Order: sequence, then structure tokens, then C-alpha cells
Amino acid sequence: MGAARADVYSWTDEEGVQHFTNKKPAGGKWKKVLTSDPPKGSKAAAERCPRCDKITSNDRSPERFHRYDQWIHEASQLYRIPVPLIRAVIKVESDYDPRVVSAMDCKGLMQVHPEVETDMGVVGDVFDPRTNIMTGTRLLRWLANRLDGDLVLTIAGYHAGLGSLAKFGYTVPPYKYTRQYLKMVLERYYQYKAEEARGRAR
Repeated sequence: MGAARADVYSWTDEEGVQHFTNKKPAGGKWKKVLTSDPPKGSKAAAERCPRCDKITSNDRSPERFHRYDQWIHEASQLYRIPVPLIRAVIKVESDYDPRVVSAMDCKGLMQVHPEVETDMGVVGDVFDPRTNIMTGTRLLRWLANRLDGDLVLTIAGYHAGLGSLAKFGYTVPPYKYTRQYLKMVLERYYQYKAEEARGRAR
């Protein structure tokens, strides 16, 4: 077995999603972001790439986009959150891979933070797709109830937390990543909403 390549390369696609590889790419889009190979999840890794996922999305099967539809619809009906919004959050948070763990230890399809696990009363495995979708959707409902159903603020609150919104007078916080996240989720939400409307029209 040869030595593992220590360099890490990154590029950001047109949807604002950042991709990483440890194999030197041929294309010109990629740029080197790391020149050593500390263990994932280690302090050194976090210092070199503080926003890199500890466990990245690796599921590339087309089936993943509808694999969880049963639980998405169940959560939508229970918590009165639109299916396109749940799907948009899942797409942006994990690209429909239930094994993802973020740099902040957010887990699963909807990237549930450990504090949210406690606050939402999670029972069982948060990586379980149904449990994760129910928890994330319940958080969306909780936020929407406190933000008068404001879609934009609910999405921003899902990323930055209600406290951050309150700090800035219940407006979208001036955080780069929150605003990028908001844009990405809204784009997906309107895409899925249009697809849903076309499906009903058939």
C-alpha cells in the first residue's frame, strides 16, 4: 500500500456547495487548501479547516433523493411544515446522506446539533433518518411559531439560532455563512415547490 496523499483540494460549485478531495485533480477549478493530513476530527484538523465536515457526504446514488419521502411527508403533516422546505434543508445540510457529521457535531440528514437533540427531546439514534427528519422538522416548527411564520427568518434561525436573530432585532444576522445558507435553502425550496406544483398538475 502506497503512502496516503497529504494534500487536500477544494472547489465551490455553482450552488455554493464546497467539495473536497485528497487526490490531485486535473481540472483548474480546484485549489489546495491543506498541505498535511491530520486525523479527521482532531484538534489539528479543526484548526486547519474549521468548517470542514468531520464525516462528509459520500452517498451519490440518485435514489437518495426519494429514499426518505415517507418520513418527510409524515413530518410535514405532523408539524405543518411544507415538504419542499424540509427537502431543501436536507439537500443543503447533508445532500441526503444520513451519516454526515459537521465540524460543530451536527448530525444526520438535517444536521441536528447536540443541544437541539436535548431541546427537542430526541429519543433513540439521531442518525436514524426518521428520528433525524422528525427532530429537524420539529425545530423548524418551533422557530416558525416564534417568528410569526416568517419563512426567511425561520431558515436563518435554523442555521444561526434564535438567539442570533434576537441579537440583531429579529432580522437575518450579518453572518456570511448564514446568508449563504439562506440563499441556498431558498433556491432549493422554490425549485422543489415548483416541481411539486408541476406534479399536481399532471
